Amino acid sequence: MITVQSLTKRFGRFTAVDSVSYEVEKGEIIGFIGPNGAGKTTTMRMLTSFLPATEGRITVAGHDVFEASMEVRRRIGYLPETPPLYPELTIGRYLQFVSEIREVPRADRTRRVGEVMEQVGLHGWEDRILGSLSKGYRQRVGLAQAIIHDPDVLVLDEPTSGLDPRQVVGIREFIQHLAADRTVILSTHILSQVEELCQRALIIDKGRLVAADTLDGLRAGVGDGVRYRIELATQDGDNASIPVQVGGLEGVQQVRPQSDANGFAVMDVVAPDDPRTEIAQLATAKGWHIRAMERRVPSLEEAFLAVIGEER
Repeated sequence: MITVQSLTKRFGRFTAVDSVSYEVEKGEIIGFIGPNGAGKTTTMRMLTSFLPATEGRITVAGHDVFEASMEVRRRIGYLPETPPLYPELTIGRYLQFVSEIREVPRADRTRRVGEVMEQVGLHGWEDRILGSLSKGYRQRVGLAQAIIHDPDVLVLDEPTSGLDPRQVVGIREFIQHLAADRTVILSTHILSQVEELCQRALIIDKGRLVAADTLDGLRAGVGDGVRYRIELATQDGDNASIPVQVGGLEGVQQVRPQSDANGFAVMDVVAPDDPRTEIAQLATAKGWHIRAMERRVPSLEEAFLAVIGEER
């Protein structure tokens, strides 16, 4: 659906985006993440035809962004970080205007405006003046204008900015629904949203794409990847030999003893396959008490910091 090849943008001597390449398939929700000033918004503006590239090529559904700009714009819905609103208009009049410039057929405009207002939680708000809305409700109107023409691709820059927790849940569910038959590129600083919504993530830093992988792939690159926290105790309280015996199990690569807690030996176990069944069998055979056997997966935040830290 989207192909980006060696995309570069320079402002004078400053290179904001440096030879970025990636592909996005139809139906994917891609998280586009990076520190402030990394080049995310500049990349999105080039993808949506708002900004010309210095070098490189972008195609959307087979259409070149720079050679067939209007065809690309028809297929993309874009929500910038600050929604493009006219404060003197009502919500209904504004969305009617957007539907017109987005070439929604005249006979369908009123129906389509009503549909998108219902979808983003603005039903009954047609006569509210945009300038009187809170930031959260302006964000909803911004989402409505991005989908008014039923685009194949959605590019969302901080779509939940200014929303309260209940509204965030609603918008997140809405984005998941939209992605059933669309491609979504989501830029956000809230990494938990990327974990909940996205299949893959692209990490950009200092204008360069430094990682592109599934979320599990990114997490696997953090330290030892998946770890298992085990808490065991012998009947007589002499726990010194427990880490040694657990480390002797087939498939266990490493045991890292932690500080004992309330009479239990606490350890982190590194193994390519889940070792908890074998550990439980060993504990049963030895008569040990089991308090915890937890699988611990690195968070996306840990993966993000690991990638950015390596680059810097």
